[in-house]
This record gives sequence, structure tokens and C-alpha cells, in this order.
Amino acid sequence: MTKRHVDVPAPVRASIDETIEYVDERLSGPDTADAVGELLADLFGDREAYDRYRSGESLPPMTRMRVRSYDPRNALIETEHWAEQELSALREAKCIRYLWNGFDRSPLSNDLAFALPFRQTLANHLFAEAGEGLRLFGGIKIQCGHNIEMGDDVVVHNDVLLDDRGRLSIGDRVSIADRSHVHTHAHDTVDQTDVTTYETILGEDVRLGYGSMISAGCRIGENAMVGSGATTLGDVPAHHIAAGSPAKSVKIKPGWEDVADDLGPLVDNRERRRLPDEFPEPFEEFDEFGRNLSPPGES
Repeated sequence: MTKRHVDVPAPVRASIDETIEYVDERLSGPDTADAVGELLADLFGDREAYDRYRSGESLPPMTRMRVRSYDPRNALIETEHWAEQELSALREAKCIRYLWNGFDRSPLSNDLAFALPFRQTLANHLFAEAGEGLRLFGGIKIQCGHNIEMGDDVVVHNDVLLDDRGRLSIGDRVSIADRSHVHTHAHDTVDQTDVTTYETILGEDVRLGYGSMISAGCRIGENAMVGSGATTLGDVPAHHIAAGSPAKSVKIKPGWEDVADDLGPLVDNRERRRLPDEFPEPFEEFDEFGRNLSPPGES
């Protein structure tokens, strides 16, 4: 679909640019958590109460809990339990993700003129590599953030899951439609606490249709397309269109037949992209389920 170029009035654009530059400078400072706390308090018009809390003034219990929550150091998130992640890197990434999620719940997130450059700035500070010209829409769920490499001119639409518990590589000009899930980790079928991480790759010019799911360790080749609602359990060859659940190659994009592989089932190469099972530091283990996993007749 052809799009028309529109923009906000020049004074508004100048104000947006000034604010984005301010956010970038604050996040570039030595204390990311402190910057995030102040930015979230500003986003929700709560800076006066937040400053009173930080100065040690007495506040009503619920007010104190509300303003305390702007500082990510006072909050617990699920990824902090994941022992395969290096803790210091995870906590630094947590701060930017905390701001990202908070921003998505603010009125400003509805203004694309501000929201797109704001999320580009967050991606620059969060991802292992962030390209230029990113268009990152609302409700994107990012598991860690610092394990993502994203190329130029990538579009990620609303309510997409970018799981980077393993490693996630996204090439230039990739388009990911609403409600798609891209995974980099998987759970054992018997012991749910046994997690394997992978590298998942989306090549250049890949398109993922609405509600598609890319399983951990899959590679989607350049210029390939995964249809709406499809689930990949193997690699999609370059220039192919994959559809179904489980997905298989059903068509080659017109004009690419001479350089594309034959149609058919997807080849499962996920084990090639399995990441080493290792823990970067000692930790206290716990089992949130406490299930008895022994089959009948076994102790």
C-alpha cells in the first residue's frame, strides 16, 4: 500500500527532537536506573511526588508505593530469575525495558510522531545492535533486550513477542506483523524447568504474517515470507512462502524460481543453533512447580 508522508507542525517537531535528545543524554549517563525513574515520573506527571519520596518526606502508603515503582531497582521482573543470563547485563537491560513498558502505558505512546523516535532511542541503548530507521509500534514484548541484533529499516507492529532469552538476529528491512511470536528458547516436554536456548535468525527482507510463530532455533531465509498463523518448526529457504501449522514451503515468490530451493517440508536445523548450556555465576536454584516428574514405577 502506498503511504503518504505527513508530519506534525514544525514547532511540535522541534519540541519532539529536543525531548528525544534529552532522553538520549539522560540514558547515556552513569546511572541508568536513576534516569529511568525520573523519566517515568515525568511521563505520568508525578515528578513532584517522586521528588518528595526521594527527599525522604512522609507519603500515604499507596502514594509511596506508586512513586517508588518508577525506579526499576524497586521492582522485580520475570527475567531476573533466568540463571543463564549474566546478571549485571540483565539488570542494565531491565532498566531500559522498564521504561519501554511504562512508556507504552502512557498517553504519549499514542502519538507516532513521538513514539517511534522514542522507541528508536530506547532500542539504541537496549539492543546489542540497533539499526537506523526502526519503526517499533506499541505493545512489543521484549524478554531481555540485550540479546537482540536488529538491522536497518525494520518494522515491528503491535503486540509482537521478541523473545531473546537466547540470541535473536533480525536483518535489514524485516517486517513483523501484529501478534507474531519469535522465540529463542524452548522448554523440555517432561521437565518444564529445563530450558534450552538457541539463536533464531530472520534474514534480510523477511516478512512475518499476522499471528505467525517462529520456533526457537529456526532460520527464515532472505526475502522469505511466513504466512498468517503459520508455525515454523524448521528453516524457511530464501524467497519461499511458508504456510500452515506446522509450516511448509508452498510457493516461491514470482521471479525468484531460478535461485530458490524446491518446495516441500521445512528442514529442521534447530540443533545447529543451540547455545551452550552454562550459567555465568553461582545462584540459588528454586523450582516454581515442585512436580513429581518420575513416570509410574520409577522412584
